[in-house]
Amino acid sequence: MFHRLLGLVALMLFVSSHAQAAQAPRVKLTTSMGEVVIELAPDKAPVSVENFLGYVRAGFYDGTVFHRVIDGFMIQGGGFGEDMVKRETRDPVRNEADNGLRNIAGTVALARTSEPHSATSQFFINVADNASLDHRSRDPRGWGYAVFGRVVEGMDVVNRIKSVATGNRGPFQDLPREAVVIRSATVLGD
Repeated sequence: MFHRLLGLVALMLFVSSHAQAAQAPRVKLTTSMGEVVIELAPDKAPVSVENFLGYVRAGFYDGTVFHRVIDGFMIQGGGFGEDMVKRETRDPVRNEADNGLRNIAGTVALARTSEPHSATSQFFINVADNASLDHRSRDPRGWGYAVFGRVVEGMDVVNRIKSVATGNRGPFQDLPREAVVIRSATVLGD
């Protein structure tokens, strides 16, 4: 009887964890180099996820580019159109880097300035484990960068993007020589 009960509890936990995973929102980025699907973590980073989804649903990312690509580090996008004109954003959001998620390869985090609570639309996908970007303390140097999701499909596309030729143009460093465009960003299931 005890083993049956234990088995039933294990089954319930398994089903529950899969139901929670199934409820996690997913966003598809259709890029000029292929598709990337990101699973978001609203349970760990509710403010960051809602911020990102707001931009996705508004069509903000459509036609933006990955404007900073550093192989062995990350690919960053979500702020500039193909003409390299910065898009107008909403107000910055609170930094949630203290949520326990780490900047490891395949995770997605909000980009920001040196001010910890300055993230708006820009995000980056880690292409390596970047522990130096993780939250360490609540001072400006230790806040870190808020991870709010992870790539669940299309890491091969991310790896192609990280390998493009880059250079410097005006104020931009590590800018792809040939634009890598986010043609559309859509919430799957909407």
